[in-house]
Amino acid sequence: MLEYVFDTQLLIEGENLSEDEINDYIMEHFDGDSLLAVGDETLIKIHFHTNEPWQVLEYCAGLGEIYDIVVENMERQERGLQG
Repeated sequence: MLEYVFDTQLLIEGENLSEDEINDYIMEHFDGDSLLAVGDETLIKIHFHTNEPWQVLEYCAGLGEIYDIVVENMERQERGLQG
């Protein structure tokens, strides 16, 4: 059994985005691991394992336009099912 079930990935398009600020906010406010927040001032890629992906999506939507959203259930994937 995994501690964090959902692999959450998305892109944020906006202005004056900061990898460090986004990384720090997610780590301080959301329970999870394996966080990657990479990009530049106009486009950030997020990858995060959590049990509450909707909270991450809501936060990111407040920063800019979000798209290419993927939320996969890693427990299902471990069992050979579609995530």
